[in-house]
Amino acid sequence: MWHYRAIPVFENLTHVLIIWVFDPENADPDELLGTAEAPSRNSIVLSTQLATLGQKPTIFTILRRKVYMADANMNDGTWRITVPMTIDDVLKEIRGNQVTFQDCFIADHFFLLISSLPTFPEIPGFLPISSQAGSQLISSWNPCVPSYAVVVADTETYQTNDSFRTWTRIRVPPNILSDDERQSVSHVTLFHSGIFFVINGILYLKHFHAFRRLGRNENIPDDGIMGITTRKWCWINYLLKNERRRSEVVLWTENEVYFGYFTLEFVRIITTAELKILLNLPPSATLTVHNVEYTGHPLELAVLLNYCTTCTVTKSICIVIYNEDSRQWAFQDFTLDVPMDTFLVPHFLFAASPELVLHDKHRIYYCYHNFTVTGVLQTPTENGNLSMLSNESIIHEVFVDYYGNIMVKMENNIIFYFKMSITDAVKLHEWVNNTIRTTILLSTSGHIYILCALDNDTIYAQEYPLKLEAQSIAFKTEEKCPYTAFNNDISRIFYFLDKGDVLRLWTQLVYPDNVGLYTIVEYYGPKILKIKRYTHYEIAFGHCTKTLTLTFFQNINYEGVDNYFQLQDQNTGLLLVQLRPSAYSKTCTRAHKVFQIAIGCDMHKYIRVKGFSKNECLHHDFTYVIEKSYLRHRPSENLRIRYEWEDYGCPLRLEATDKFQPVIQLFNDDGFLKDVQVNFIVWEIHGRDDYSFNTTMKESGCVNEAQTWKSMIELNKDLPLEEVWGPQNYRHCFSYVIGKPGDLTQPYEIINSSNNNYIIWPLGLSGMYVFRVKILDPNFSFCNLTAIFAIETVGAIPSPSAYLVAAFLFILMLLVLTLLVLSYFRYMNIYRQHIYEPLHKPPKPKES
Repeated sequence: MWHYRAIPVFENLTHVLIIWVFDPENADPDELLGTAEAPSRNSIVLSTQLATLGQKPTIFTILRRKVYMADANMNDGTWRITVPMTIDDVLKEIRGNQVTFQDCFIADHFFLLISSLPTFPEIPGFLPISSQAGSQLISSWNPCVPSYAVVVADTETYQTNDSFRTWTRIRVPPNILSDDERQSVSHVTLFHSGIFFVINGILYLKHFHAFRRLGRNENIPDDGIMGITTRKWCWINYLLKNERRRSEVVLWTENEVYFGYFTLEFVRIITTAELKILLNLPPSATLTVHNVEYTGHPLELAVLLNYCTTCTVTKSICIVIYNEDSRQWAFQDFTLDVPMDTFLVPHFLFAASPELVLHDKHRIYYCYHNFTVTGVLQTPTENGNLSMLSNESIIHEVFVDYYGNIMVKMENNIIFYFKMSITDAVKLHEWVNNTIRTTILLSTSGHIYILCALDNDTIYAQEYPLKLEAQSIAFKTEEKCPYTAFNNDISRIFYFLDKGDVLRLWTQLVYPDNVGLYTIVEYYGPKILKIKRYTHYEIAFGHCTKTLTLTFFQNINYEGVDNYFQLQDQNTGLLLVQLRPSAYSKTCTRAHKVFQIAIGCDMHKYIRVKGFSKNECLHHDFTYVIEKSYLRHRPSENLRIRYEWEDYGCPLRLEATDKFQPVIQLFNDDGFLKDVQVNFIVWEIHGRDDYSFNTTMKESGCVNEAQTWKSMIELNKDLPLEEVWGPQNYRHCFSYVIGKPGDLTQPYEIINSSNNNYIIWPLGLSGMYVFRVKILDPNFSFCNLTAIFAIETVGAIPSPSAYLVAAFLFILMLLVLTLLVLSYFRYMNIYRQHIYEPLHKPPKPKES
């Protein structure tokens, strides 16, 4: 087996994974528990031996399909792999080469790798906070990081960031709550910056700096809060139209529902009085909020309502679902009549359409396939009353995982098991003493474990082998899975489709002959995709193989439409798809596959101009001046521009005689995708218009006058320059039906990679141009794809005026002539002086 140790490096936001191989039969206890800091001697020898045979681990990420390789050399019997810290790619797997040692392979190891989420320190003098005496455990965990959890017992509250390998107590300052209030926690929910507690109908927030009460200052009621919850399924990626926010938590009172956001802002979204109007209920009816839960959809919320008229013996439970993107309420075709004192807890399953199970104290109610299949979960005896099969104990919690497994834990720790779409449950073997308080959680490796809270204020976690327990029961009942294999090539749980994109997937079902199974494809969301299906069927050796190929696409033509933005909005959205066999049982390992298809603008998609960079040049502050005659609007003064290196990047230096055609490249967060082949336009962002194009409209094949910046500005005078022309109003010039005849000798201002249209510069002029490029083709992308690039042109030295040259030469010749005349008279003077005065005077006679 693989063992890893993660060392965070915050300087460059990476994790260094130290990996080695260990033999479970010859390992140290720390290696078996997953807490070893270094390999044992046996593990060093085993890892070294396997390395000589060609073994080397590799990290594969599940969500984004990244691969990270180990360093070339081992160090003390370990490999090292460096991976970046991420919040949207935390699911990872260690895989090795196909190398055996003593006829054994190394099992692939699935794990979660996240940045260390801090837990609150225990402060001396603070007091414990807990639930009521004798109550069961209350738990909450981060849906994307299930190892980060909090559990409330009737003595203490515990928090962990490593699935309770280590844990701390959550305590509160004294003199804030009374002793009774500190022991009355009814709900707990993890928030990104703290923990929410509901105590006697009042909401409190515990974070690093304080423990405080929330109320009217946060736009929520001061009391009367019935509960608070967060999402149970991790959807990191999703599509929200119109730049709306997604809520983080939801809380509710008897008559109101509130959303809580990342900034600790709360907004009321509905009241029961408003719901009465939406549901067309009579004013005399009584309508109250029963319970609230997020669904399996990343943007939807379900509200369970109590509805009654006389309200004496029974009430009806109905469900409405709210979509945060469309802001629409949808009443579901579901009604359940229960006694007045019954309280139902919903648990939405990981499915495309709304599927859930509800429980009261004794029974499980199921609602499958978008409320088309409903009923009471059956057991071999007692007609679905689980209490009768568990010594009159009542249901404590229901645990659901991503594979469709559903565990029902009673207060005395008896567990019942079934799978989604299954209508009967089996009782599993007893695992924990019936006097210990427990809860079910997920570990860092994605496995189920049971957390036990002991009477001495300590807790411990033990892994629960659900698969083995279910197989053990199935062996006795002789229940078998109706199919042999259910395979597919769905490598992601989130796909983005842009205009023109096509998604092809296949799913394969292998089953015994004469069983007659097939794959059911279910969709949930707007009807904005077309789907083609092709089924391939084979039979051999008593088994049938049925392969279904699915093709998802759109064929909307956005060119030339008058309602471009409205048409785009109508054909974008989020679609959930689920694939499942037509029949399965509790013994099937996986019963379904769920993924999202988002049709719209991928915010991670962008374009660049090839050959331009922001870092491959020396940045220095400078300004330049654009002469007013070169500006589009001909202002009265020259324009001074400060060059912004971070925005414009490094300019490309060209001769004024050089033609230039930008090459546009498409990228997303995974890197380069392709070169852009469609039409695009460019404009100088500071208003220069002293450049042109080498191709005319007629040379480009136009039969009517093409759009130009001048004509588009005239048509859209009230819009800024960057909005006057784009895919929303593009009309081509290659049809007699579109446009009107005009001067076809004008420059053609639309560029693509194949029309040989280039930007040309004014000869003899040096200048700086900062261009923005925009994709013009309306059928290319839902995104407004633009990029900036800068060009510096270097022109020839300008020819001076002939009059200026003649004047300069005349002055120069006059100056030379003057110097010659002056020097002539000077030397003549010297010459005459030496004629009359000899160079060597005779010596004076000596005096006697």
